[in-house]
Amino acid sequence: MARKLYTLLWWLALPFVPLRLAWRARREPGYRHAIGERLGRCTTPRPAGEVVWVHAVSLGETRAAAPLIERLLAKRPRATVLLTCMTASGREAGRAYVGGGVVQAWLPYDVPFAVRAFLRHWSPSAGLLMETELWPNLAHECRARGVPLFLVNARMSAKSAAGYARFSGLARPMLASLAGVAAQTDADARRLRELGAAEVAVTGNLKFDVAIAPGMRERALPMRERFGSTRRVLLCASTREGEEALLLDALARKPLPGDALVVLVPRHPQRFDEVDALLRSRGVASVRRSADSPVGPDVRVVLGDTMGEMLAYCAAADVAFVGGSLLPLGGQNLIEPIALGVPVLVGPHTFNFAEATERAVEAGAALRVKDADALVAQAAELLADDGARARMREAALAFHAQHRGAADKLWAWLAPRLPSPA
Repeated sequence: MARKLYTLLWWLALPFVPLRLAWRARREPGYRHAIGERLGRCTTPRPAGEVVWVHAVSLGETRAAAPLIERLLAKRPRATVLLTCMTASGREAGRAYVGGGVVQAWLPYDVPFAVRAFLRHWSPSAGLLMETELWPNLAHECRARGVPLFLVNARMSAKSAAGYARFSGLARPMLASLAGVAAQTDADARRLRELGAAEVAVTGNLKFDVAIAPGMRERALPMRERFGSTRRVLLCASTREGEEALLLDALARKPLPGDALVVLVPRHPQRFDEVDALLRSRGVASVRRSADSPVGPDVRVVLGDTMGEMLAYCAAADVAFVGGSLLPLGGQNLIEPIALGVPVLVGPHTFNFAEATERAVEAGAALRVKDADALVAQAAELLADDGARARMREAALAFHAQHRGAADKLWAWLAPRLPSPA
């Protein structure tokens, strides 16, 4: 009954879907692409042979899926990997994998007719859902068709678990229908078991295993030269709505010392123009990265409004603040700057990456601050102290090396549970 009511709500929402896509496409044109796929009308021909389906909802999950996709291609060379996502940024990032055994599609909306059409067309041997991407009708239809569905690199914060528990009539059968769950941490595993998942293992966080492209540091060199090779750089990465104003207020009260530069990179590309307007309204001397303009000594902020350059931004920075953590939004991924040895600052709200953040703080790879003023003060101290940054750099690299290996653990657990190749 709970799933029927859920499906009814989806039917009521469907007439508004084109309006939502059109709205989002104003700033991200990728939302106009292959709209029929979102309703199960797939136009890409199904490749011959086995199809193993990996779903990564957005940009972060798509990046994290790289070690898993590489392992699938290496261990099942006759199979094709179908990579699905829901956001334009995720699909754009997924283009890097296309070819050589990988095809892309949108995951359809979670209405039965669309999900059935998707499964009929692709006929996957198994489905691997990244992190927390759970859909009741999708899980039900996969079980009905005998498609084993796994939740991998799974995380479940206490806040999310409380939300699922409120709808246990929908969540419990959905989780119970999964063929298995590979969780990031013991805490994630415990919450998923409590919510109804039957077979749960702990395999670690794949994001520690994402390889840093060999040329990334070289790519960052001209960026750093443009910023000013002698200027200290504070990267504010993956900031969310409301955080930029807090940061600018704090910087107005106590500017960073000397000619230090702030590189501000909003999490969502649809907000680039909004943040640019905020900078202009505050009279902050700024340039957009996409304009490829000189960064003169009078420029205080560079707006990072490009896609696919986050690792380069990190490599070009002296200190990185990881956004989504000044406000109760759960925080964003801090592993990328840590992998590059960049000292990291986080705010008080990191429940989406709770264990990774706590361990990074304990290891001396990251520091937690209570608010935007404390963030600016701590950043100023680090930017002025070469020795402190060097110690955090060493701690970050050691912490990252210590936590690698999730891909091996995941594959050791997953491989015997996947159906034998046809």
